[in-house]
Amino acid sequence: MKTLTLLLFFFTLSVGAQTAITVTVKDAENNSPLPFATVESNGKSFIADIDGKVVVTHSGVITVSYTGYTSQKITPAAGRKFYTVKLQPHIEQLKEVVISVSNPANDIIGRAIRRKPINDPQQKLSSFKYKSYDRLIITANPDSISGKVDSIFTYEKTGRRFEKVDSAGFKFKKIIDKQHLYQTEKVSEFKFNKEQGLKEDVLATRMAGFKKPLYEFIGLKLQSYSVYSNKIDLFETKYAGPLAYDALLYYNYRILDTVTIDNRSTYMVYFVPKRKSKKRLKGILYIDTANYGVAKAVLRVRNMLDITSTHYFTYEKDQELWFPDKKTLQIVKGNNKEDIKILGETIKFDAVTGNSKENREKEPSDFVYLLSESSNFDKQFNIPLTIRRTAVAIEIQDQATNRPEEYWNTFRRDTLDARSIKTYVALDSIVAKDNWEQRIILGRKIVNGYLPVGFVDIDLRQIVKYNNYEGFRGGIGGVTNDKFFEIFRLSGYGAYGSKDGQFKFSLGAALRLGKFSNSWIGGSYTDDVKEIASTSFATDKRVFKIYDPRPINISTFYNHQTWLGYIETKIIPKTESVWQLTRSRIDPKFDYVYTPNGNPFSVFHLTTASVALQWNPFSDFMQTPNGRLEVEKRFPKFAFQYTQSVAGLLDSDFTFGKLDFRAEFEQKYLNGQKTSALIQTGVAVGNTPLTHLYSTSPNNLDKDGVLERITLAGKNSFETMYFNEFFSSQYMMVQLKHGLTRFTIFRSLKLSPMLVTRFAWGNMNHKEEHVGLQYNTLEKGYYESGLEFNEIFKGLGLSAFYRYGPYHLPIVDRNISVKVSFVLNLF
Repeated sequence: MKTLTLLLFFFTLSVGAQTAITVTVKDAENNSPLPFATVESNGKSFIADIDGKVVVTHSGVITVSYTGYTSQKITPAAGRKFYTVKLQPHIEQLKEVVISVSNPANDIIGRAIRRKPINDPQQKLSSFKYKSYDRLIITANPDSISGKVDSIFTYEKTGRRFEKVDSAGFKFKKIIDKQHLYQTEKVSEFKFNKEQGLKEDVLATRMAGFKKPLYEFIGLKLQSYSVYSNKIDLFETKYAGPLAYDALLYYNYRILDTVTIDNRSTYMVYFVPKRKSKKRLKGILYIDTANYGVAKAVLRVRNMLDITSTHYFTYEKDQELWFPDKKTLQIVKGNNKEDIKILGETIKFDAVTGNSKENREKEPSDFVYLLSESSNFDKQFNIPLTIRRTAVAIEIQDQATNRPEEYWNTFRRDTLDARSIKTYVALDSIVAKDNWEQRIILGRKIVNGYLPVGFVDIDLRQIVKYNNYEGFRGGIGGVTNDKFFEIFRLSGYGAYGSKDGQFKFSLGAALRLGKFSNSWIGGSYTDDVKEIASTSFATDKRVFKIYDPRPINISTFYNHQTWLGYIETKIIPKTESVWQLTRSRIDPKFDYVYTPNGNPFSVFHLTTASVALQWNPFSDFMQTPNGRLEVEKRFPKFAFQYTQSVAGLLDSDFTFGKLDFRAEFEQKYLNGQKTSALIQTGVAVGNTPLTHLYSTSPNNLDKDGVLERITLAGKNSFETMYFNEFFSSQYMMVQLKHGLTRFTIFRSLKLSPMLVTRFAWGNMNHKEEHVGLQYNTLEKGYYESGLEFNEIFKGLGLSAFYRYGPYHLPIVDRNISVKVSFVLNLF
């Protein structure tokens, strides 16, 4: 979804209305821009951006000034819209900066950081609430586009030959004169108290062309909520906050000037990263000279995209606090050395760092920009406030997508202009005509592994598979969708294996009990095969893969004929849970007999009750009329599962209990690197057959020679462990990964090195009761380490692992595993 959003605005902004001029302020000696220079005109002050550019309305003389430089005045000429002003350094002032023993800006920032508890509204206030109106447009300034019709010629030896008429600029200007390219609106109510935190209730939302909005877009982190945060979000990317507690380690600060905001004096403090990197956040903070609160903040990132985020505050005298009043976000095309291609569309860039002296001609899309504005009103502080449903950070009311125009007008500060009104009318028509809304729904379902056909979503996973037991497995399956019934669903599949010659199938139905909790009660009957000793949590997300590499090499399966009753729900905050009761006939399809207490079983029956719980306590969720989405994933995440089998219940043969636990950790660093950890453990107690024990996900073929064992790598598999080599009734697995920053070797050849270490320990109770397979246990501990290079070229990657420790094999190459990986990025 983020990539789809990117396609809407790769562009260059060309601003300036007919009554305004653009001034660029530069250093006269080295021609470099002077960021945040002050430009005064007609008694008003304007602040340049990080490139020294500012758009000003003028009347007479304009004064340009910058700390450490001699001020300069210009008188604009009639009809001229662009000026470059080059300031001369003021030698005496520069000497003062150089000989200064300490940087006064560091002292100001230090005080601002220390006083966050009394200046950050979320730390100082016991509660607050306010409403906010947001509007986002993708548009262009009609005055920036020539709109002429060009003739394209092909030059040959005999002369030039007319080829075609290029009317792109003309057509684009005709469109942009009448409407914006895109727009959205949203009205929200924000509520906060210290005990329950912050929540956004979306009262109204509207996206041009769509009857129902793309809820994933609403959950995007385009801007940070607070400038006091330790990490700043800009367009789904995190940066070190300029007011983080360790900010002085990351940024250099410099005082530019003192200006008045809301009748209070503030320092203008410019900050820039100490270290050069691709993720460079620059900007300016306006710090109150009395209480050291933030009165305004401008945050800027300039890479492929040129992003400027501005936070405005008003001073609330009764609270002695600067409180957020407005936010703006502007995104324009940045600078890159080469064009990029996304989903077949080539995005062109004017590379300021390249060696070419000639820039390409401007295209219509170069003048497009994104602008988002949000204004806050109806503010209330320190009032009795209770927040409902705190498990979700964003809740979209059911009626939010059906608000009439009168409702919107009560929240808009200004009525929509003619271009905005035309945008809704035009895009509603275009999206309906080209069926874009249904196309997006289709794409979303395909990514999740379904193809909607009428009132049934076809399950793409069931079409074709392969493993060593079934051979090629072809089939068809699906589940009914909302077109059939919103609170009732039917599901099922049928499949046939070319090698085992057996038909497998499943049939099920479910009824929804609660919409907010997305609770369902259902049942099914399944006759299929399953890998022995495999561990899966009932709450695991359904991940669609065009191929699944591990089962290709697996030959040990068991048939199960299972009656299943279940309840799945999200009623417990920040969790998903599945409660199940099953009755199964188990038939191992390999040489195996289970002999508990000397009684042999080659086929047996099990009646089990289980509960599985996925808990993501630190993530943020959004509740939509269509369900709940995890809009910001945070770690750690935890999964629990308990299974109990009872002998004699519905003719069950064995009594045993199984407890499974998984913890996932992930830490992303500002330099682009990432560390992740996985801890998983399981304990089986009682008379547990081998089919339901643990094998810790092996993924290596028992063949001689490294090249003969090359297969596809798994996600969290032990790549040097051979299939059916180890089984356990108790085990623990630890995996550590550290991903280095992706870098380019040559053109399209890129490397994303991933350092990986895995460890497993296990134990087997009553090994003698499992007759047939020959296997080892893991009491001594199993170790492997390696290196992954994912997505080297066109999604293809390579990994290599080495096995060491107590289970190191005497033949050296038997400890080496080389695997091929493939990642298919659909978006």
